[in-house]
Amino acid sequence: QVHLVESGGGLVQTGGSLKLSCAASGRVFSIKAMAWYRQAPGKQREMVATITTDGSTNYGDSVKGRFTISRDNAENTVYLQMNSLKPEDTAVYYCNSRHLFGDNWGQGTQVTVSS
Repeated sequence: QVHLVESGGGLVQTGGSLKLSCAASGRVFSIKAMAWYRQAPGKQREMVATITTDGSTNYGDSVKGRFTISRDNAENTVYLQMNSLKPEDTAVYYCNSRHLFGDNWGQGTQVTVSS
């Protein structure tokens, strides 16, 4: 299996920035893609951004132009740069890795944006 650990969450004011990190360990060779999801209280979990092994990216409509997903293959780490943050971005952010055998999830990191 693959173990994922998120970091970088915290409290930020509206318009500010945060950068989340997701470090992967274990059978990292089996990863097909990685993604960031988020879930706010009372809402379903939503896809924020994905990145494939060849570097192709996709973003949820609500974060396009503000968030950027990137990766460091040498360190098996995926990042999410979040700019122009809004209160509606407040959520627990989860790192996800996709494999032939299934998905792995991190424990999540809290992002809170104050108005």
